[in-house]
Amino acid sequence: MFRRTFLISTASAAVLAVTAGLAAAQETLKVGASAPKTGPLAGAAAVTHWPNVKLWIHKVNARGGLKVGDKTMKLELIELDDKTNGEEAVKNIQRLATVDKVDFIVSPYSTGLNVAAAPVIARHGYPQITGSAASDKVEEFAKRWPNSFYLLGSSRDQAEGIADALTKARDAGFIGKRVALVNVTDAFGLELLGAAKPALLKAGFELVYESSYPLGTQDVAPIISQAKAAKPDAFVALSYPPDTFALTEQAQIQKLDVGVFYVGVGTAFPGYAKRFGAAANGIMGTGGINGDSKDIQEYQREHKEVTGAEADYWASPVTYAGLEILGQAIERAGTKDRAAVVKEINKRPFKTVMGEISLADNVNHTIWTVGQWQDGAFYGIASKGLDGARKPIRKPAWN
Repeated sequence: MFRRTFLISTASAAVLAVTAGLAAAQETLKVGASAPKTGPLAGAAAVTHWPNVKLWIHKVNARGGLKVGDKTMKLELIELDDKTNGEEAVKNIQRLATVDKVDFIVSPYSTGLNVAAAPVIARHGYPQITGSAASDKVEEFAKRWPNSFYLLGSSRDQAEGIADALTKARDAGFIGKRVALVNVTDAFGLELLGAAKPALLKAGFELVYESSYPLGTQDVAPIISQAKAAKPDAFVALSYPPDTFALTEQAQIQKLDVGVFYVGVGTAFPGYAKRFGAAANGIMGTGGINGDSKDIQEYQREHKEVTGAEADYWASPVTYAGLEILGQAIERAGTKDRAAVVKEINKRPFKTVMGEISLADNVNHTIWTVGQWQDGAFYGIASKGLDGARKPIRKPAWN
C-alpha cells in the first residue's frame, strides 16, 4: 500500500511540475496602449503611433520576448481608443491599470493627450516615455511626474529650429523678413506659438499676418487668402495633420507663392508627398531624419515589411525609440517592478534607432526640429545636437 501511494504521489508531483513549468514558460508581460483610433488625430496616430507599437511587439516576440530576471516573457497587447479626447484617455489608462492590470503602458499620442493622462499614469507608477509630445514645460512636467520622459524636447527647441531654418533661407536669398504665422489652438499649437513668435522676432523677422483656429477646423481657405493678402515672404503654420494637409491644398489652389512654406505635424508623413506629388518639393515641416543613417534605413525597411506601411520621417522612429528604451529598461532592471524600471531609465544611455539617447534628466536633448522635402524624401535641415542636416532649398512656385 505504501509503495502504491508513493508511486501515485510521485506521478502526481511530476505532472504538477510539468504543468508549472509550462505555465512559467507561457507567462506574458501585459502591455496597455491607449491612443486615437477615432477623432481628429486618428489618421495621424494610424501613421505614427499604432504601426510602431505593432512593430515593437512583433520584434520582441519574434526573438522570444523580453528577458525579465530569470524569465523570458512574450508581450501581450491590450489596445484602447481614446477618441482624441483627454477624458477618454484618462478613463482608458485607469481601466488598463485597475481592470486589465497591465504591467506597462505605452505612452499616449500627441502633446495634449499625454499631458491629460500624465497624472493618472503617475498615480499608478507607470513609466511614461513620450514620443509625440513637445512642450516648453517638459522640465516642469518631469519634476511633477518623475516617471515621465520626453523624447521630442521642448517647444522652444522646435521654435528655435524654425527660426534657424528661416534664417538660413533668408541668408541664402530665398526670402525676405515678412512672415505669416498661424497655429492650431490645442496644447501643441499654443505652446509652440508661445515659443515661435519671440524666436522669429529675435531673428529679425516681421510678422505681417497672425491667425489661429480650433483643432478639427474644416475650412482653412480664409486663412490662406488673408495670409496671401499680407504678401509674406514665408508662411509658417504650427499645425496638426488634418490642417497641415488642408492648408497646403488651399495654398496650392490660391497660389500662395512664398520662398518658404512651412507646415507642422504631418508634413513628414509619406502620404503628404503622395498627396501633393512634385509640389511637395521644397516644403518644410516639423521633424526630419538623417536619411544616411544605416539604423534609420533598416528601421524603415522593417517598418514597411511588418506593418505594410511606410514610417513617417519624424515621430515614427522617435516613437519606436521610446519603445526600445522601455524594453531595454525592463531587461536591465530584471523585474516588472515599475519603480525599478523608472530608475533604470534615468541611469545610463540607451542604444536606439535614433542613436544614443540619454534621459538622465527625463528629457532628450538631441532632436530633429525642421525637415524639408527634397527629391522624394524628407530630410532634416535643422536640429539640436544631431549631425547630418541638409542645406535648405527654395520652395518652387506651385504647379
